[in-house]
Amino acid sequence: MTGRAGNVAHLVEHPGFELINADVCTLPPVSGDIDAVMNLASPASPKDYYALPVETLDVGSIGTRNLLELAAANDARFFMASTSEVYGDPDVHPQPESYWGHVNPIGQRSMYDEAKRFSEALTFAYHRARDVDIRMVRIFNTYGPRMQPDAGRVVSNFVTQALRGEALTIYGDGSQTRSFCYVADEVRGFLALLDSDHTGPINIGNPGEFTMLELADLVTELTGSSAGIVHEPLPSDDPKQRKPDITLARELLGWEPTIDLRTGLGYTIEHFAAALGHA
Repeated sequence: MTGRAGNVAHLVEHPGFELINADVCTLPPVSGDIDAVMNLASPASPKDYYALPVETLDVGSIGTRNLLELAAANDARFFMASTSEVYGDPDVHPQPESYWGHVNPIGQRSMYDEAKRFSEALTFAYHRARDVDIRMVRIFNTYGPRMQPDAGRVVSNFVTQALRGEALTIYGDGSQTRSFCYVADEVRGFLALLDSDHTGPINIGNPGEFTMLELADLVTELTGSSAGIVHEPLPSDDPKQRKPDITLARELLGWEPTIDLRTGLGYTIEHFAAALGHA
């Protein structure tokens, strides 16, 4: 949905790389030895999962089961990329992995929340009933270069609007918070968990917490935008706060993020400027 072949163009000539364009819900045969299956498949932007609610649920259920079967058939480790959305609009802050969440199962955004919650349950069912070796991560708002300008996430929205000279759109009063993890830090965390002896779930995210107004101000500063801010109504069930407790990641994996928001946004803005022809 928000990926493209150009993101991996530099890997095409590598002898150990092959790109197969497929739907995990109708997974084609996979040949060769398989050591690990990493499931990162899902629409992850509200724009996409609002437009594709049934497909999003299919990916979390049918798609996840297909990939679990692939791992089971090959005695491979299965890595499940879950999300902080399983915590819903949390009443525990920051959110530890032991928190069960506060989610509206029939809300307007429930297709994504519940798809991931089901994926987690299915993954642990295969682990317990079929002895599949699993690893599970919960992701908190990843951002960075190679995001699509129209990805529909708050960082890409703000940066694209600022570079185009448009006012930045904030939903609600902007006091809601998120924690943003730069993609290079996120990938380090994935690999640390994949190579560890720990099943998870483990939060991999940056515990730095920012309001949407603070994020908008920082993007405005870094881009030199003068277009200002406009406010729109807050969507239904939008979480008021989000911050990972990364105690387990620090203690079990020796992982924590190293790239702060200002630095990561600088890299991201540079990429977007080139993509939009503003370099």
